[in-house]
Amino acid sequence: MRDKLLHTASEMFLNLGFKSVTMDDIANEIGVSKKTIYSHFKNKTELVAAVTSKVFCTICEGIDAINEQKKNPIIELFEVKSFAMSFLKDENSSPQYQLQKYYPKIYASLKLKQFEYMQHCIKKNLTRGIDQEFYRADIDIDFIARIYFNGMIAIKDNDLFPLKKFSMNQLMNHYLEYHLRGICTEKGIQILENQLK
Repeated sequence: MRDKLLHTASEMFLNLGFKSVTMDDIANEIGVSKKTIYSHFKNKTELVAAVTSKVFCTICEGIDAINEQKKNPIIELFEVKSFAMSFLKDENSSPQYQLQKYYPKIYASLKLKQFEYMQHCIKKNLTRGIDQEFYRADIDIDFIARIYFNGMIAIKDNDLFPLKKFSMNQLMNHYLEYHLRGICTEKGIQILENQLK
């Protein structure tokens, strides 16, 4: 039952937002009483923490599977983007924004885990890209990895990039292009241009 609760709550939170979905909504969706939910999670905050942890682990597993294929590092970034976007439902409900606003402690903890994980992944991507001469050899890997993470967080800021004006998919594509044009060699730019077509 706990797994079913987590699965249903994940779907609802990602589709409708963390604030919008109530414990009653989740109970009604599954067809159980709220008491059943509370026997597994003492309150909504605990459920939100469990859901964000589960979603984070699932996304990391998916990204690890893509990275293990050791594809061209530029194509790898686009595949990771596509995977994350499909899993997060294009973030139409701005779950990160709601998480930050209504569950700041959970958001801060998740952001730290995301930072550590993404630093590891991006540094590996950058190193492979340099080795294969798709990325410039003179880039500062640590700096680029940090700026990449910061940009990814920034484009999900609803105040800076309101979803009424920008779709998350559009933002991610623009950001990837912006990132790659700054670090690619001519050989890398050709791969990027093909990906953008």
